[in-house]
Amino acid sequence: MNQPPTLARRLGTFDASLIGLGSMIGAGVFAAFTPAAAAAGSGLLIGLVMAAFVAFCNATSSAQLAARYPTSGGTYIYGRERLGQWPGFLAGWGFVIGKTASAAAMAMTFAAYAAPQGWERPVAIAAVVLLTAVNYHGVTRTAGLTRVLVVAVLGALAIAVAAVWGGSGPDFGNIVGEGLLAHGWYGVLQSAGLLFFAFAGYARIATMGEEVRDPRRTIPRAITIALGITIVIYAVVAITLLGVLGPQGVAGTPTPLADAVATGSMAWAAPVVRVGAAVASLGALLALIAGLGRTSLAMARERDLPPWLAAVHPKYKVPHRAETALAVVVCLVIAVADLRGAIGFSSFGVLLYYLVANVAAYTQPQEDRRYPKFLQVAGAVACVGLVMTLPPLSVGLGVLMFAAGIIYRLLRLRRNRT
Repeated sequence: MNQPPTLARRLGTFDASLIGLGSMIGAGVFAAFTPAAAAAGSGLLIGLVMAAFVAFCNATSSAQLAARYPTSGGTYIYGRERLGQWPGFLAGWGFVIGKTASAAAMAMTFAAYAAPQGWERPVAIAAVVLLTAVNYHGVTRTAGLTRVLVVAVLGALAIAVAAVWGGSGPDFGNIVGEGLLAHGWYGVLQSAGLLFFAFAGYARIATMGEEVRDPRRTIPRAITIALGITIVIYAVVAITLLGVLGPQGVAGTPTPLADAVATGSMAWAAPVVRVGAAVASLGALLALIAGLGRTSLAMARERDLPPWLAAVHPKYKVPHRAETALAVVVCLVIAVADLRGAIGFSSFGVLLYYLVANVAAYTQPQEDRRYPKFLQVAGAVACVGLVMTLPPLSVGLGVLMFAAGIIYRLLRLRRNRT
């Protein structure tokens, strides 16, 4: 029996960590703080801590599983191996629909900063087409462009924070004035669910496990490094934004970091921040397209998606059909969706994806364990809790999409039996 074509192992710890950083930083700093502030006000700081803890629990589960199953597909594969075909399918389906929404959100965030008014959607679609072409030409091209984007983003963030703190600085009265619990615990929990969207990029490292050198060592290290750096950056930026704009100011603008810089004595840095935001969004979009392609490849290999998506390009060693098909879907989402709706819907799908990851990691035998079981229990419980606090429209759409996936798989299984 012929073996399916495989991907090439070309990524080391440095490149894998950068892909994780590029996935997270673009999503969180420039997209997630606005809806989180609308939900919780200053309480988003508590929500950020909660989201970081849930992300850490999920990251340890992903790292432990990826070290044992270093192939493309991430939790789709882990769920199948540890829990059975249906949990694996639900994880993969949740990832694909959730990250498709994430990709659309990142493309729209890029356009919000880079496009002339009225041209946001066409520019967002053009960004998806361009970065799909980069991914098409191999994972080393993806990693190389990610290096450039991450360096540019970190530079822009450093300039923004320095511009704020070097001027009059944040007013910490803006943070504590209304109280961290002014919007109640429900608002805090909802902000945690929305901010979790910003941390989910570390999974990209696991979903690309088939392209990582020495995966048992590289994947856990890269996930830990990327998540740790991101948590520090988010904490600094959150305090800076609330200190300058206040909770209502953050909630009222789609470009909070640029607005925070523009209000100070170093307003000349605001264009730099806008460029950094656009570049960060491109970096996240680039990694999302790569991760979507790999999970779709794994699902197509098992016939949970159409088998023709399992093709690997003979020269570039990438899942070119899967990436191209998903790019078309992302462009369709951009044409009809809005940014906040995309973030909430993405969080729904991804939280259920990590629920399966935590349960799968809990079942691993002692010889495969790297982290204590209580982290997986905490991660699973938190994923369920955060899903319940997401906006009702996001939950409703998520339930409908999962129902559609279940019906699709039942019909496929029934057709295979006849």
